[in-house]
Amino acid sequence: MAEKTQFEVLWEKVKERARPLINPVSFDTFIDGLVPEDVVNKKLVLRALTETGASTIIKSHLGQLREAVAAADVGLVDVVIVVEGSEIYSLNEQPDALVEVSVQTDKRFTFESFVVGNSNKFVCAAAKSVASAPGENFNPLYIYGGSGLGKTHLLQAIANEINEKKPSLKVLYTTSEKFLNEYVDSIVSSKSGEGREANARFRNRYRNVDVLLIDDIQSWAGKRGVQEEFFHTFNELFAQNKQIVISSDCPAKELTTLEERLRTRFEGGLIADIQPPDVETKIAILKRKALEKKYIIPDDVLAFLVKNSDNNVRTLEGRLNTVIFASKLHEQPISLQLAATALQEAINVAEPEEVTPETIVRATCAYFSISKEDLLGRNKRQEFVRARQICTYLMCEMLTLPLVTIGKEMGGKDHSTVIYARDKIADLMRVNDTILKEVNDIKSVVLKQ
Repeated sequence: MAEKTQFEVLWEKVKERARPLINPVSFDTFIDGLVPEDVVNKKLVLRALTETGASTIIKSHLGQLREAVAAADVGLVDVVIVVEGSEIYSLNEQPDALVEVSVQTDKRFTFESFVVGNSNKFVCAAAKSVASAPGENFNPLYIYGGSGLGKTHLLQAIANEINEKKPSLKVLYTTSEKFLNEYVDSIVSSKSGEGREANARFRNRYRNVDVLLIDDIQSWAGKRGVQEEFFHTFNELFAQNKQIVISSDCPAKELTTLEERLRTRFEGGLIADIQPPDVETKIAILKRKALEKKYIIPDDVLAFLVKNSDNNVRTLEGRLNTVIFASKLHEQPISLQLAATALQEAINVAEPEEVTPETIVRATCAYFSISKEDLLGRNKRQEFVRARQICTYLMCEMLTLPLVTIGKEMGGKDHSTVIYARDKIADLMRVNDTILKEVNDIKSVVLKQ
């Protein structure tokens, strides 16, 4: 066996630290095959096979790789992804994603485009109040709710409204993942010799603002370093009456993996939840989405799309897009029959049972011919583990429940276990047809029980 080069030795140490930070499918697909070629300015140069692969690594896994570099403590300060023959991914020309320092808001996310119903009118009113008088009303504003209910829309609506009506104020919208990655970058840079300057740049960026909005705070679970940093950022902004807006998938009191002092500060402001939309709100959302696409959808089709759907607004829009595409493809007007055919669902079916954790558990057990005790237990046999992860994924997709609650329904699993199972199945569905079929089969059973 050939002796390893010094670059390979360094890369092995970094990979060892990176493996626990990246889900196994993504690690095997994108990270494990990287080839170490050089070290330039204490940066490890890694060659990817394709530009697509390089783009995915930079957009989705660069933060974890940088964290691994810092943890490996081998004298490196960063990594650089290159592709042989590429003008974009060359050593001297890196894409903007490497140096991007902000998250742009979507200008379509406004209060006018947010469909208000009984399930969200309170939180929408709170968001409007904050946008009209930042730092004066409800500070901090803590918004929570299940996936796909509009948390990101409201946060960005606040940012867009303030930018338009109060352009003199400095507004910063970001995600918790972005904040974490920049925090890790500042640590790596400080170890490279930049010292206090790197930390100062990071802190100045987040503490010299008038409005700070951070999305999906629950992803900091168990990460003490970034929690400590945000604690001090929060205190400094709050002391200056600067507005802070936070979103999460569960109430602050359920974020048991966050430090108590952070939770109590979140609870000191206004906590507003977004409930799943009722039927009328779902139909109003679909009408709005259809009009944006310059389509008028018959009422019976709207009722059909809503009847057999979960509460996730993104899922609703996906069903609408499927029907519109079918109409274009077949050059037919949108009708109930076209919608049913496009979605491969029967029209005259009995009223489906409400989707609950129990219905998903029951369908999963029946599909895999296993007991509920085996599904929700701790048995590590492969067939039980896969069924358990698929069941967890379906709960995350089909229900608007906090991840903490889903963990309890799955036999007392913790927050990080739920996230791991959800992300692993989502990744496997892209590359494994068997997993994709199993998920879709069980989902069909649940919706038609």
